[in-house]
Amino acid sequence: MAKNDPTNTGGLFVGRRPGTGPLRYRDKPVEAGDTRRRFDSLLSALVLVLETLLLLTLWGPQPAGWLWVGAQLDHKTDSVSLGIAVAFIGMILTMVGTISLAMRLDHFWKLTRRAGGYEQKEGALNRIFVISGAIAIATFFFWFVVIQGPGSSISPAQ
Repeated sequence: MAKNDPTNTGGLFVGRRPGTGPLRYRDKPVEAGDTRRRFDSLLSALVLVLETLLLLTLWGPQPAGWLWVGAQLDHKTDSVSLGIAVAFIGMILTMVGTISLAMRLDHFWKLTRRAGGYEQKEGALNRIFVISGAIAIATFFFWFVVIQGPGSSISPAQ
């Protein structure tokens, strides 16, 4: 293959951009003793559970908490705009911080999985985020349609 092939040079014809070289992994992770590998596997499972719980807070507790803070501020200051602004800015900042922390946990999870003897190249962050979002949407839809929605008009209370 030519030295200036775009697949080899990161899309450039002169040379490769820094940091765009192909990833090279060892064929197999260095193996430790069985006890250490079991401990690393258990640690990676705990990190994955922690990461999942952390991402689940994005879909309910964090927004609800900031809406409560905004409502309290609105009540104390009689300023709806201030309450909305504080709630919105708080939500954005805590969500960005949560995702940043989840990215660090995901990297640590990959390292502990590799230390546990698995050839882990990708993280689970994307899958956890999408699945937790789907569960949150399904739960909200069930609550909205079955519990609070037209259920009361189909069979009205006496």
